Parts: sequence; structure tokens; C-alpha cells
Amino acid sequence: MDKGEKITIRSGKLHVPDFPVIPFIQGDGTGPDIWRAARRVFDAAVHLVYGGKRGVRWLEVYAGENSFNKSGEWMPKETLRAFTDYLVGIKGPLTTPVGGGIRSLNVALRQELDLYTCLRPVRYIDGVPSPVRHPEEVDVVIFRENTEDIYAGIEWPAGSPEARKMIAFITYDLGTRKIRFPETSGIGIKPISREGSRRLVRAAIRFALEEHRQSVTLVHKGNIMKFTEGAFKQWAYELAKEEFRNNVVTERESWILTNKSNNPGISEEENARLIDPGYDMMTEKQKQDIVKEVKEAMRLLPTHGNNQWKDKLLIRDVIADIALQQVMTRASEFDVIATMNLNGDYISDALAAQVGGIGIAPGANINYETGHAIFEATHGTAPKYANLDKVNPGSVILSGAMMFKYLGWHEVNDIIWNALVKTIGQKKVTYDYHRQMKDATLLKCSEFGTAIIENMETIK
Repeated sequence: MDKGEKITIRSGKLHVPDFPVIPFIQGDGTGPDIWRAARRVFDAAVHLVYGGKRGVRWLEVYAGENSFNKSGEWMPKETLRAFTDYLVGIKGPLTTPVGGGIRSLNVALRQELDLYTCLRPVRYIDGVPSPVRHPEEVDVVIFRENTEDIYAGIEWPAGSPEARKMIAFITYDLGTRKIRFPETSGIGIKPISREGSRRLVRAAIRFALEEHRQSVTLVHKGNIMKFTEGAFKQWAYELAKEEFRNNVVTERESWILTNKSNNPGISEEENARLIDPGYDMMTEKQKQDIVKEVKEAMRLLPTHGNNQWKDKLLIRDVIADIALQQVMTRASEFDVIATMNLNGDYISDALAAQVGGIGIAPGANINYETGHAIFEATHGTAPKYANLDKVNPGSVILSGAMMFKYLGWHEVNDIIWNALVKTIGQKKVTYDYHRQMKDATLLKCSEFGTAIIENMETIK
């Protein structure tokens, strides 16, 4: 039997052998249960599609509680080396160590491999119980920056020498008097970089163009955090215009061009007044800036005018708190979202709640330049259900489908997705959905995997 080969990357493109070696971590708690079901689905899908001409050579590696019990290490060097060498891997949920040491094993993997994109597609599957009226409107892909923001882990506890030193520096050296209770404040630092922002947004725009999506929404809190989240928005727009000018239009540009189409004789000042209702109350400098924006948009008339912009990818931005409301009330307006770490955490789970919860939400952590990618179940370990063959394996199954798509094995992704959708449509579900669905058939975790495989065979 072929022992398998490494996936490689050359000139920014993955080269996937017919029998790639893919490391996997079963995970803690319910991890072994869901991995056993998922692996059977993966192997069956690959065999059905390729008839033995392609296959995965699985390589088990260890992390988390299982690893600690075996070796006394939460994250062995061999595990990091495997994900580094083989580029692409998959994992179940991991226990976060209690007390000192590694803050989060998931974060450790992301930071060690610089997996700067947390990719979270959220799509409704017909028949899944939902708490909202129109879950079918949810079909969103979130690009969450994975290595910066407050999740960088740069913080010190209240009263510590480091916190006191930082507060003294901020207060006396920088002259800031905004720390209300300095003696009892913990301190954290929120780094947002130009490079980190641009590479994340670049990946989101490329994805949106390749997948023929309609828009990329930049979610931020730049109205308050002007030099971090506000800078993210600014850098994102700059990147979009510099690298994708012929393929994109900003929302404000679309307004300006539409005004011109509706009224060819409109003046630049009149156009500026239409796109900014507060124009007449602005300072002269502010008015000049808006008119300059109009002039720049007018240069796009040959390629974007006469409604040509409607065929372009729309780039827009929304304040984070408004976005969290709108993804619940008008989810259909969101297509691809690009945002920072904390915002992405909230938004991805808020959207997942509408389509059945994170128990069936797939996820991936990717560095598009190096090719490194780890696909993962997005839920926790749920230790009270461990070894009961009970929980829903959908999250890791769909994460695996994403992995095959990333490898270029699109047919495998499609057959897994279609079979899972068909299984749920037949009301053959695990306990989490069974308790909410009328006349459903209750399946164990392993039985759910079997039902998917049986449906794959009928689809094929």
C-alpha cells in the first residue's frame, strides 16, 4: 500500500499527491466519538468519488488532555512538527489547560503556524431547528483575523508588577489620565497591524471573487477605537482599491456612480451633498475631502459607470454592534465578512446559532501564503458526553469537507455536504436535533455517520 506523500506548496499553489499524509488529532471529551464517525465518512466519500485512485493516509498526532495523560505534555513538539511538515491537518475539540502555561491549545497552534485566517462558513441546512423565523437567509462566510487583537494574549493581572509598570508608563510618560481605577486595573494590549489587516482582507476578497460572492463586509468598531479597528477599516479599503480595483466597488463609490447615472449633469458638490446628508454642516476642509472622494469615484466611469459597478464585488463596512443586530434581522445582506479577532468570535457564533448551533458549524485556520491549514470542530469537548456515542459529529464532518475543498478535491466536499443535507432532510438526527424535531429518528453519533455514508452511495 502507498505510504503517502507530503502536500507541498510552490509559487503560492498547493500540490496535493493522490495519497496525501494528513495529520489528525482526535480531540478530548467527545473528540474520539465524533472523529470515528467523521473518518468513516471521509474515507467512504474519497473511495466513492475516486474509486481507489486517491486516498488519505491518516497520521495520528496528540495534543490536549489525551496527550498530557500519555506524555505529560499538552502540546508535544512532534505534533507541531507534523502540522508544520505536512501543511494540512484536522482536529477535534481540545481541553484548555487549567492554571498557568498555555492559555489555549487552539490559540497556540494558530500562533505557532501563523494561521492568520479563521474561516467560518455558516449556511442553513433545510430542516435544522432554528430559533429565528428565516434561517434560510443565512449563507455567510466569515474571515476572522486569527493572530492579533486582544487574543494576542498581551495582558497582565491587576496589582501585578507588570500592570503597575504599564499603568505608570501610560499615566506619566504618555500623559494619559483615562485609567479610572489604576490600582485595581488589569491591563491588556490590542495590536492591530497594517500587514495583518491587509493579508486577512486580501484572502477574503480573493475568496469572494473565486466563489462569485456579491459583497465583502468589513465589521469594525472604528467609531470608538480609531487607531486599531478604524485603521483596520482604512487599510482594508486601501488594499481593495490597490490590488482589486477592476473587480471591486466600494459602497460609497456605488452611491456616487448611481447619482451620476441618474443625473448626468450633477455637479461634484451636489453629489457630495447626496452621499453625506450632513455636508452643509461640515467644515470647509471636510467638504473638500468629500468632493475629492467624488472626483476620485468619477475616474471610475469608464470601467464602473453606467451601472457596470453592479457586476463588481461590493466592499462595504458596518459598525460591529450594528452588525451583530443586522445578522439577526437581515442576514441576507451579509455574504462574506472580514473582521478582527474578537468581533469575528461573536459574529460567527451569533450566525451559527441561527442555523442550528456550533455543533454543526465547520471551521478552519489557514495561512494562504505558506499553505498551512488546520480544519477543526468549532465546539467544545463536552466531557459529560464522552464515550457515549451520542453527540452530533456534523462540525468535524463539515470541517473535513472544507479540507477536501481546500485540497482541490471538490467532488468529495460536494458529496459529503449533499449527503449530510439529505440525512437531516430525512429527519435522521442525533439527540441535539431530535429533541427539537417532530417525527424525527434518533441516531447515535456513529449511526449518523452511517446514514450519511448510505446517502452518499445513493447520490453517487
